[in-house]
This record gives sequence, structure tokens and C-alpha cells, in this order.
Amino acid sequence: MSAHNEQAPILIEDGLTGDGLMEGGSPNGGSLMLEAGPDAAGQRLDQWLAGKLGPDMSRSRVQMLIRQGAVKVGGQPVNETKRKMAAGDRVSVDMPESEPAEPQGENIPLDVLYEDSELIVINKPPGLVVHPGAGNWTGTLVNALIHHCGDSLSGIGGVRRPGIVHRLDKETSGVMVVAKTDRAHKSLSEAFADHGLAGDLKRAYLALVWGIPTRPTGTVDEPLGRAADRVRRAVVPEGRDDARHAVTHFTVIERFGEQQKDFATASLVECRLETGRTHQIRVHMAHIGHPVVGDPDYGQAFRTKANRLPEPLKGRVKAFPRQALHARLLEFRHPTTHLTMSFEAAIPSDMEELVDGFRRL
Repeated sequence: MSAHNEQAPILIEDGLTGDGLMEGGSPNGGSLMLEAGPDAAGQRLDQWLAGKLGPDMSRSRVQMLIRQGAVKVGGQPVNETKRKMAAGDRVSVDMPESEPAEPQGENIPLDVLYEDSELIVINKPPGLVVHPGAGNWTGTLVNALIHHCGDSLSGIGGVRRPGIVHRLDKETSGVMVVAKTDRAHKSLSEAFADHGLAGDLKRAYLALVWGIPTRPTGTVDEPLGRAADRVRRAVVPEGRDDARHAVTHFTVIERFGEQQKDFATASLVECRLETGRTHQIRVHMAHIGHPVVGDPDYGQAFRTKANRLPEPLKGRVKAFPRQALHARLLEFRHPTTHLTMSFEAAIPSDMEELVDGFRRL
């Protein structure tokens, strides 16, 4: 799309018309009116609008605005993000004011792996919820980040989860990146939304799983959707309305108990995500018959496996309070320097002790 083929964005705010777009940013509140040029024809509304709103408004945020009814085409509200554009379409957007984070800062220790003016990388411990929600309004990573980062934490567009561009389950440990500026938030959000298909994002997890996969490497390419209980996730038919494309690549790092027949076996597996669905690794590994050790949601059928282990490993496995899953590696392109940054975190001590116990089989 060539910029000179389309009219410049016009901001209408407080009854005044003029060039109201801030350099390198998006308008903060007010109404924005744009007119599509010839090159817009056939483009998706969300894609075109994200390109017009400047570097500080991510496509995921644009999609949210569309679903909330804040976007009109020809004066009519549109809630379909995939709507095709036509030359001459007049699009209005009601831009929300940037809101401060509602959660309060709390002095919760953070294991900071890296920090600069744009972002912060942390090693999240198990047991720490990422953002406030039902039953967890305090004591979260967001509360800790607000205390640590202060006013620098990104909170553009009414986002109630300041700086958060991805998350880990409460009981999953490991590397996370958090945006401190709107520019970083947009760049990182797009990288995670793209699932690294552009080559700018890599994620690797270590999982202690039951059994030994028949192949040293493999790929699970199965769509995920809601399970029957509407809470958990499950592998679902591809044509189902809630089915989401999900791909996990795995490599067996270590095999435990392979040379004996008296006890249950296990493996330490590295999982690399091609997509990033909720509970993806946990569901995919359970689907192929190798659920994560300790997983309370997807490994219930394997709980009795612990009875086939010698002491003290048997007791350790039964007492292990969570899924043995750790985000070992996170690699991404820095939003301003454009340099590739790579961060690793060693598995936490409780999981390390569990792995060492299996090594003695």
C-alpha cells in the first residue's frame, strides 16, 4: 500500500478538524475519521486500520475496538474484523483515553533478567498469577510490576493488564517479557500474535512428562477448543466453531527408567511453540499419551503412576503441587534496537529435585 494513494488521517476532536495524529503515536481519546484510498480495496478492516493508526496501536487492540462497537464504516457500527475494505470507505474510530492501571503496586520480589526503558524480562516463579482476576485481585505479577516500574508501565487504550503481552499459567515458571512503553507493547503484541511466523519470536519449554515418546522428536498439530466443562481446553475437530490452530514441536532431552520394567517411566522433553494457545503444551502432550507430571487438569488419569515409583521419588511426585512445566527460553526482536535478544532461565529447585529423582531410576 502506497501512502500517497490515500488521504491523510483526519482527527475530529471537540468539533475541530485537523491533523491530530501525534508523531509516532495514536490519538489519545476523541474521534478519528479516515478515508480509504484505492489501495485499501480488498484489505481486512483490522489490518488496514492498524496500519493507519500509527506504531502505538496493535492489531489485537484494533480488533478489540471493532468488537466493542467503537469502529463505524459509512456511519454504521461494524463488529466484523475481517470485513473487506472498499475504496472510498469512510471509517470513524472512537478512541478511548489511556487509562492508568487499576491494580495497586505491591512490593513483591522480582527475578529480573533484563530491563531497559522499553521492556523488562523476568523469571516468573511458580505460584505467581500473572494478572489480577477473579479470586486473585492482589499478589500478582502485575502488582509487582506496578511497584517496580511505576508510571513507566504500558497501559495504552484502557488495557487493564498493563504491559502484559503474553502470560504463563499460575503454576508454570520461567521467562516472560513485559512492555514498559506503548511502542514496545505494540511490537511485542504483534510478535506473539504472529506466533513467531516472521522469525522474530522463539519460545522453548521444559516439561517432565509421563512415559517415553516412541520418537525422539515429533510435532503435535491438533486444533484446540473448549473442553466439555467449558473451563479446560481439549483437542477438538478442525471444523468446530471454537477450534484454534495449534502446533507444538517436541524433542526428548532425557529418558528416565528406560532400561527397567519395575517402575513407571518418564521423560524430560523440550517443547517449542509454533502457536500459543491456552494450555497448549499441557493439552497436546496429554493428547499423545504423555501428560505433564503433576498436571491437575490434564494428567488425572496418570495420578496412580506415582504408585509405581520407588521411595523417596514416589512421595515427591505425590506431593508435587503443580505441573512440571518451565518456560526455559524466550527470544524476540527488541522493539527499538531491532536486535535479537535471547533469555534463558534454569528450572526451579522443586522441579530440579523431581527430575533428579527420576534420573536415579
